[in-house]
Amino acid sequence: MDLVQTILLALIQGVTEFLPISSSAHLILPSAVLGWPDQGLAFDTAVHLGTLLAVLWFFRNDVQILSIAVTRHLFAGESSEHSRLGFNLIIASLPIIPVGFAARFAVESYFRATEVIIATTILFAFALWWADRVASREKTENSLTWQQALFIGIGQCLALIPGTSRSGITMTCALLSGFTREAAARISFLISIPVIAGAATVKLFDLATATEPVDWESLLIGGAIAALSAYLCIWLFLDFISRIGFLPFVIYRLILGVILLILVI
Repeated sequence: MDLVQTILLALIQGVTEFLPISSSAHLILPSAVLGWPDQGLAFDTAVHLGTLLAVLWFFRNDVQILSIAVTRHLFAGESSEHSRLGFNLIIASLPIIPVGFAARFAVESYFRATEVIIATTILFAFALWWADRVASREKTENSLTWQQALFIGIGQCLALIPGTSRSGITMTCALLSGFTREAAARISFLISIPVIAGAATVKLFDLATATEPVDWESLLIGGAIAALSAYLCIWLFLDFISRIGFLPFVIYRLILGVILLILVI
């Protein structure tokens, strides 16, 4: 890839990984409009690692507090608000593991069509709008129960279908569970850590067994740009979401779906 392609694709991955707008829908645009080839497995791995570093660094204090609380609960029997939140976030992260493993070949074979991405981009835009409209928006993440965590985790499995948006569907489920917009976003970001880590691990394994040449310069540049843009995106999103709501993202998704529809007609 040339430098422009590297920078643009890394920015797309970094920004869209955490906003409720679907990264897979955006990654269609460069190839559809500019005729760019697929970026390759090595680059996918690098930008995923970049976004993982971003979310880990942004929530480093939360991760440390929750990890210590869960460890104390397991080994010293010290139950606390933080340990319960930690366990419930783990519960929310679990359903996608067996579902993703079982459905990975079906997703690759049947759900990566552009028409599917267009349909899910538009459909889940309305789902997010409806959830934000009817939600009570009263609860903080510390009140997360295991039932709510399981509901959000099951919802996250829908993100295996390209165009759904992992952050979008988890925020939708959290809003429907009565959480504030900021709490819904924080829950979504925190449960993304094991998901992105798992995806990066799988890609690293595939990369280790692949024979394609590796352009280390593009990987370093792409990973760094994805990390920086993802960190900035998380910070801005959490800063503004309680004030602006989800409607701008709903409108954006609808516009994106229409643009993709026009491009494939």
